[in-house]
Amino acid sequence: MKEIGMDAFRFSISWSRVLPGGSLKNGGVNPQGIKFYNDLINEVISQGMTPYVTLFHWDAPQGLEDEYNGFLSRKIVKDFKDFAKVCFDNFGDRVKHWITLNEPWTFSVYGYDYGYHAPGRCSTWVNENCTAGNSSTEPYIVAHNLLLSHAAAVQLYRKKYQAVQKGQIGLTLNLFWMVNYTDSQCDIEAAERATDFMYGWFLHPTTYGDYPCSMKDIVQDRLPKFTAKQSKLLKKSYDFVGVNYYTARYAANNPYSNRVNVSYMNDFLVDLETEKDGEPIGTASDLSWLYVYPSGIKDLLKYTKEKYDNPTIYVTENGYSESNNKSKPLKESLNDTTRIDYYKSQLEHIQDETCSSLFS
Repeated sequence: MKEIGMDAFRFSISWSRVLPGGSLKNGGVNPQGIKFYNDLINEVISQGMTPYVTLFHWDAPQGLEDEYNGFLSRKIVKDFKDFAKVCFDNFGDRVKHWITLNEPWTFSVYGYDYGYHAPGRCSTWVNENCTAGNSSTEPYIVAHNLLLSHAAAVQLYRKKYQAVQKGQIGLTLNLFWMVNYTDSQCDIEAAERATDFMYGWFLHPTTYGDYPCSMKDIVQDRLPKFTAKQSKLLKKSYDFVGVNYYTARYAANNPYSNRVNVSYMNDFLVDLETEKDGEPIGTASDLSWLYVYPSGIKDLLKYTKEKYDNPTIYVTENGYSESNNKSKPLKESLNDTTRIDYYKSQLEHIQDETCSSLFS
C-alpha cells in the first residue's frame, strides 16, 4: 500500500479476537488479540499511513448471541461500551479516527429481515431457511440497540479519552442513491422515503436525536422509541460521517407493498428498480447489485451536507467489481482501464463546482 502511494488504511477490529467471550465478565481480554492489533497499528503508522479503525463490522460475538441474542437485547449496549473502552485504552494513543459501526443498515436488514447474513433471522415467508425471527420487528430492535451502543461508545470517548488522545469518532453508513422513477410527486416522495429508511434511519437520530418522521408515521409502534436521555446522547454523536457509496436505484411509489406481509423492506412503500423502460440505471458490473452511477456520489454528499447540518464527511468505501479474466495475459489484465475510469468518473463528480464547497 505504501508503494502504491496510499496514506490511510481502514480496518476493523474483531470483537471476539479482543474479548473471546464477548464481554469482560466472560473470559476477559485476550492479550494475543491486543498484541495483534498493536503490531498492525504500529506497522501502519511506520509505513506513513493513518489508521482508520472500525469497532463493529457485523461480527457480534457468539458468546453474546448465546447469552442474550446479541443486538436483539439492550444488554449489548454495556458490553459494546466495554469493548470500545478496551480498544480506546490499548490503541487510542495512536488511533485518531474511530468508526463505531460499519453499515448498521446492512447488519440489521441482511441479518434480521432477509436472513442472508449472520445470525440468519427473519420471517419464514421472507426466507424459508430462517428458523427464527420476525422481519416486521427485529430489524428495528437491532438498529435501535446499534444506535444506543454507538451513543454509549461516543459518550465514553468524549468524556474520558478525546481531550487526551485528541482523536475523532464517527460512524459509517451506506446508501443506494435513490432516483425517482418518474417526475411525479409520488415518486419524488418515494425516493425521499427510501432514503430515510436506509440512510436517515441512522443519520437522523445521530444528528437530531430521533428517527425520520416518515419512519415514525409508517412503522408506528413497531419502531422503538428513544427516551429523552437517549435522544440527548444521540444528538450530534459524531465528529464525522463515513459514507459507503457504490450504486443507485430507481425508486417507484408502491402504496400497497406491505398490505399482506409486513417486513422492513415492505414498510417504506417503495419498489427499488435497476431498470427503467428496459435500460439499466447504470453500467453493469460483475456484482449483480452494482450498477455504475457516478453522479450519485455527488448527490449523496450534497444531500448529507444540506440535510444533516454540514458534517465532516469521509468516503470510507467506494469501488467496482470486475472478474479476473484468466484468458487474458497478465499484462493486459493489469491494464485495468475499466476500474480506472470508474474512479476517475467518481472523482470528477466530486470535483464538480456544485460540489467543491464540500471540501473547501
